[in-house]
Amino acid sequence: MAPPAPLHFPIDDTPDDGQWLSVVPGVRWLRMPLPFALDHINLWLLDDGDTVTIVDTGFGLPDIQALWTAALARLDKPVSRIIVTHYHPDHLGLADWLAQRTGAPIWMTQGEFLMGHALWHQLPGFTTDDMLAQFRRHGLDDARLDALAQRGNRYRSGVPSLPRHYNRLIHGDRIAIGGHDWQVIVGYGHAPEHAALWCPALDLLISGDMLLPRISTNVSVFAATPHDDPLRRFLDSIRDFNDLPERTLVLPSHGRPFQGIRARVEQLVAHHGERCDELLAACQTPRSAAELLETLFPRQLDTHQVMFAMGEAIAHLNYLVHGRELREVDDGGDVARFISTALPKH
Repeated sequence: MAPPAPLHFPIDDTPDDGQWLSVVPGVRWLRMPLPFALDHINLWLLDDGDTVTIVDTGFGLPDIQALWTAALARLDKPVSRIIVTHYHPDHLGLADWLAQRTGAPIWMTQGEFLMGHALWHQLPGFTTDDMLAQFRRHGLDDARLDALAQRGNRYRSGVPSLPRHYNRLIHGDRIAIGGHDWQVIVGYGHAPEHAALWCPALDLLISGDMLLPRISTNVSVFAATPHDDPLRRFLDSIRDFNDLPERTLVLPSHGRPFQGIRARVEQLVAHHGERCDELLAACQTPRSAAELLETLFPRQLDTHQVMFAMGEAIAHLNYLVHGRELREVDDGGDVARFISTALPKH
């Protein structure tokens, strides 16, 4: 079988913050800033006759609200629907604010609606204390635990308010927008029930965070499900995108629109395979997730990045445990450490 074609980026221009440009007739690319090293998010405006559907909403900060206020004033149509791909603050952050401002209903999957509420309301298993206890068990030092504790519930800082009602999306649903059907493709691993949108008639895939052109999306284990295997579900989910036509233009949440689904899926699968190989080589002696951060992320991490890095390290360790390539060492201590199953137990 011939190797997949390399990624192609057919759109040369990038919209400025708060501005949009046309991808194809009826589909506009709106860009908003983010207060992180990953400094932007792509949002999408889909013309639907006399109205507009918004896909994802941006981080919940006053500056982003101001950009949205100006964008709404420039829109030539009212907003009739707000679709949220998943619960993360850069996607769900201003959904409730926009819904109140426009009167438009919110559409999302049940898993994302409930996860947002679990984190926002700090329900059992999803509190900051639960996260700290999980990271402590995986060997994170007191200094970095204290830094995370001082941040408190950071989810609320990006999601000022949450919707109390929504229209539920389910895998396989077809939403009629602008005379075309958009099919809901639910993916797992990055979020509980991430909703991507595929329009066969336009050869477009709004991939959210499931398929990004330059970076690998975060895959983490939550304290509520400490032995979960989200990486396996993520890899299975992105492989399913290989069934889409190769000509499909992918509209990602971060980075530029691209073509080359199979090539990108292959790159991501290889990337995570390399990470697993690095962990297996490092776990010739018992190692904790915290001890392996430098193996996976050989650079200085700020507090925000440590949170994601720990979740991802645990996800890769769990993946290897489920695959029976690592086992947890029972040494009677408080810290979870892992060793290759290729080594003798004694």
